[in-house]
Amino acid sequence: MSETRPHLPVEVDKAMKRAERLAWLSIGFLISIILAMAAVMGGSQAMQTAWIEDMLSLLPPVVFLIALKLEKKPATEKFPFGFYRANSLAFLIAAGALTTMGVVLLYEAASTLIKQEHPTIGSFQLFGREIWLGWAMIAVLVYSVIPPVILGRLKKPVAAKIADKVLHTDALMNAADWQTGLAGILGILGVGFGFWWADAAAAGFISLSILMDGLRSVRTSVVELIDGAPRRMDSGKIDPLVNRVTAKLRAEHGDVNVQVRETGRYMRAVIEPHDKPHVSGDRAGALIGEEDAWRLIEVATEQREDEPNRT
Repeated sequence: MSETRPHLPVEVDKAMKRAERLAWLSIGFLISIILAMAAVMGGSQAMQTAWIEDMLSLLPPVVFLIALKLEKKPATEKFPFGFYRANSLAFLIAAGALTTMGVVLLYEAASTLIKQEHPTIGSFQLFGREIWLGWAMIAVLVYSVIPPVILGRLKKPVAAKIADKVLHTDALMNAADWQTGLAGILGILGVGFGFWWADAAAAGFISLSILMDGLRSVRTSVVELIDGAPRRMDSGKIDPLVNRVTAKLRAEHGDVNVQVRETGRYMRAVIEPHDKPHVSGDRAGALIGEEDAWRLIEVATEQREDEPNRT
């Protein structure tokens, strides 16, 4: 059993290639940002949190590229339906990592506030002059915001064009990076003015933002993997395409139950007449043996005009 890869329209194929280029650009810029932050991080928790968030931001473009490569592989004997769901798995991985890291970082920020740990931001020598390290941190934070915000704006319409939730989540993270940068800058300035709690409070704000993005993405990715109806990219609501497909199939086939589920960026629809039971025990036993018959609940076949689509 094998499955032929769907033919993509020219504009969608171009958008896929553009998405791949944007993902590589993101990885390149993020690596430069991570290295710059590591050089000036010091003892600032806001900087450490922003640094970890930027490392975490590497995950969506990386898993997007891996899933895109897997998705293009042809179906095999072991994977007769192809690898389209690699995209769904990549979405779950990215969402799970986001949520976990958000919880950990929020805990660390709260612990610092409760313990009242006072951060210190030192100084460094430049051309014989002593300069407060906070200024270098602020400069790096400003740089850390500009490329992701621009890339996020570029990714969003491309993600919609190719129906890719991993790229869409990545775009949302990028577009919201100005909040991370602003929170980090305020935290560093707060420490400079003697407000020891400003640094941890800023870190908490950043981690809460990560956690909310993660929980929202986890919910959608789990729904997708357990064969829930396809959801919109920007919310947990059912995609309007589902109603469009359902109405069209019912108009063609009468009073039938239409089941639509997501397979990565694609959708599958199954027509199920209401008067059709699941496969009988005798039929299942004849196919795979009485001992394992309970595991076979459905045998879907290509529907013809004069016969049902399930036995």
